[in-house]
Amino acid sequence: MTVRVKICGLTTLEDAMAAVEAGADAVGFVLYKESPRCISVEQAQEIIKQLPPFVTTVGLFVNQPTHWVRVMAERCGVDAFQFQGDETPEYCEAFRQRAIKAIRVQDGASLNRMAEYRVRAFVLDAYCEGEYGGTGQRFDWDLAVPAKAYGRIILAGGLTPDNVAEAVRRVQPFAVDVSSGVEGSVKGTKDHGKIRAFIQAAKGT
Repeated sequence: MTVRVKICGLTTLEDAMAAVEAGADAVGFVLYKESPRCISVEQAQEIIKQLPPFVTTVGLFVNQPTHWVRVMAERCGVDAFQFQGDETPEYCEAFRQRAIKAIRVQDGASLNRMAEYRVRAFVLDAYCEGEYGGTGQRFDWDLAVPAKAYGRIILAGGLTPDNVAEAVRRVQPFAVDVSSGVEGSVKGTKDHGKIRAFIQAAKGT
């Protein structure tokens, strides 16, 4: 099965279209004001309405009230919710049909919580104190293999065009997720050449 690719942390229509045209299966928008890749609801809405069909749009949220998430997601028109913070199983249950939960992996014990969640998939990302993703840090990929027993795995954290093929070969995840690994010198601004190279390497094309 060909791995799916999500390009996350998009802030402009040009970057989103570059991802779609390169073959991205999903595109992500960070609706968390503490992130350097934060985008306003209005900006996300404007980008999403111009995207072609059959591309999944994902809103990334961090420890925000459920009502706020519902309202903002409805305004943006995102298809799925990615919870990147400390959201509980009960919190995610409220969005069960469209929820993706991020697990920040520090060691094997980090995976124990996964059994408590009923979500569509898990993003496995590197643990960094006080950070909620997009750090460019990598965790031990060998931990991602047993994690597949808990559900679909979306591998993230420190992936780049140079290492994603190895990651896919070792883990065989449902999907891979990249943000900083396809950026230029400015956070939130994507390098279109890196996006193309990443997707080609991930999908083996």
